[in-house]
Amino acid sequence: MGRVKIKKKSTFIDMTAMSDVTVLLLTFFMLTSTFVKKEPVQVTTPASVSEIKIPETNILQILVDPNGKIFMSLDKQSDLRNVLEAMGQEYGVTFTPEEIKKFTLATTFGVPMKSMKKFLDLPQDQQDAVLKNEGIPADSIDNQFKAWVRNARAANSDLRIAIKADANTPYSVIKNVMNSLQDLRENRYNLITSLKTTSDE
Repeated sequence: MGRVKIKKKSTFIDMTAMSDVTVLLLTFFMLTSTFVKKEPVQVTTPASVSEIKIPETNILQILVDPNGKIFMSLDKQSDLRNVLEAMGQEYGVTFTPEEIKKFTLATTFGVPMKSMKKFLDLPQDQQDAVLKNEGIPADSIDNQFKAWVRNARAANSDLRIAIKADANTPYSVIKNVMNSLQDLRENRYNLITSLKTTSDE
């Protein structure tokens, strides 16, 4: 007796719905994600139990590396332009429109004012290499850090100040930063830390 032939079914699977979901998820993550700013130095923040989130807009971030070098960043290009122009007037430096544009596109700044024009004339890759070896002066003789904060506050009165320092940064450096802020009557600021876990205790 002959065997009954079983009709083979097609193995085609319609993937249209799956690709639609993939595109929707990809679009969702692209629109809701925030980009991390490129920083000139790596900083390992100290751990704490605080879960207060720093706002994403109107932020003046002060970055302090383990060697005590100070860098700053602003999140709005208009603030960056106004602050650079104000600092130029204060220190007698005139910037060209091209130099101002380059400055507003930078994520982080931190060179002495006497070197700013030379720094802005460099290509992007060379700027990154130079920046990590510089830092904003904050000593008693030439406290440009204080001038940057004062002009930033004048450019945007809604700024929130956040300090991000390495866990190994000397206390004297942080104290100097805080004293400079107190001199400007900036007594409210956030310290950026990483969340402490049970293994950290």
